[in-house]
Amino acid sequence: MTGTPGGRAAVGPARWRLPHPTLVWAIAAAWAVAVAAQVSGRGSLLHHDTLAEGALPAWAALGLFLVAWQLMIAAMMLPSSLPLVRLFDRASANQPRPRAAKAAFLGGYAAVWTVFGAAAFGADLGIHHALGGWPWLAARPWVLGGAVLVLAGAFQFSRLKDRCLTVCRHPGGYLRQHYRRGPGAAFRLGAGHGVFCVGCCWALMLVAFAAGVASLWWMAALTAVMVFEKTGPGGRRGVRPIGVGLIVLGLLVLANPSWPPLG
Repeated sequence: MTGTPGGRAAVGPARWRLPHPTLVWAIAAAWAVAVAAQVSGRGSLLHHDTLAEGALPAWAALGLFLVAWQLMIAAMMLPSSLPLVRLFDRASANQPRPRAAKAAFLGGYAAVWTVFGAAAFGADLGIHHALGGWPWLAARPWVLGGAVLVLAGAFQFSRLKDRCLTVCRHPGGYLRQHYRRGPGAAFRLGAGHGVFCVGCCWALMLVAFAAGVASLWWMAALTAVMVFEKTGPGGRRGVRPIGVGLIVLGLLVLANPSWPPLG
């Protein structure tokens, strides 16, 4: 991939290769923190349910949650986005201040996912408030977990999923159309592609949100699913079978309250 005189990128097909080692270390560090949180038992302190029901002010609870959420984004979303980052590295190598451009690009991507995490946490606070006036649902917390799984499975069959996954599976085309020089343009590029990434994976990350930052099995399984869908040769063909599996799992949870897989 090389830059053109007009500031656009001539983008070739994406191949799986690791970008700068810093990102690899960031992913490894995020997973190490998640493992340490589960082993120590302290991960539950940053679970959204604990924060929502605690005595902290809403702004403080949101701040602590977003710390945990950034770890989840680094651990779960960065692996599936490495081909995109590698393409951006190649496109921006010859522009002035390439490191600042890359930082801005990643910042835009992270900003979109942070907004989604904050919105999910706000919605969770609203649900907890509503449960206080709905004793039937408060006594059946597994209903929410099962519903999240069914929702995630149903979304796998949607046109929005298909459209956003197409952009995520072919990042070169997006860069060819939207690449410009400079940190500001890089931030907009990262945020713009981040919108498609959220559009593709928001329902799967909602399952991760429900499970919590220290639920390693769910984090690992969902990360594998997203990497497979975005970069695997048969990723597109696997979308609907994965949806069926999530729906079946959600129905099992709704039918068998003694076996909650989330949390």
